[in-house]
Amino acid sequence: MGSKPFNVLFLCTGNSARSILAEALVSHLGGGRFRGFSAGSHPAGQVNPYAIELAREMGADPRGFRSKSWEEFARADSPQMDFIITVCDNAAGEVCPTWPGKPVTAHWGVPDPAVVEGTDEAKRAAFVAAAAMLRHRIELLANLPVEKLDAMAIKAQLHRIGRQ
Repeated sequence: MGSKPFNVLFLCTGNSARSILAEALVSHLGGGRFRGFSAGSHPAGQVNPYAIELAREMGADPRGFRSKSWEEFARADSPQMDFIITVCDNAAGEVCPTWPGKPVTAHWGVPDPAVVEGTDEAKRAAFVAAAAMLRHRIELLANLPVEKLDAMAIKAQLHRIGRQ
C-alpha cells in the first residue's frame, strides 16, 4: 500500500443510510489518506433524506451520493479497494462478490437508523447516534498507521475497532 489514498468501501443492504454516512465520514475525517465509497447488496434506490442532511452538516457534498449495488465495485474496471467494511448485520451475513485485489475486510455493526419509527426528532436522533458511532470508529481507523502494518495486523485492528 503506497502513498495513494486508501480506498474504503462500506457495505450495507440498502445503501441508503449507514454506508452513505460512513462514506462521507471517512472521506472527511481521513485527512486525504482515505477515500470513501459505499454500496448495498439490495440498494434502496435512493439515499435517506436524514443521511443527506447529516452528510451536509458534516461538510460533505451529498450530490454525489446515490444508492448503488455492490456489483459496481466487483468489476475489473472498478476502483480497487484496500478495505471493505460491512456496517449492517444482514450484509455481513450475505455472500459477497469476489473483490479484486484482496482487500482487508471487517464488520462494524451499526443499528439501522432507517427502521426507527415515530417523530422526525426520534428518526433524526437515530441517525445522529449512528453517525456518532461511525465517526468514532472512523477516527480510530484514520489514526492507525496502516502504511506500516501488514494485512493481518490491519484486519485485527479493524475488528477491534468494530467491537467499540
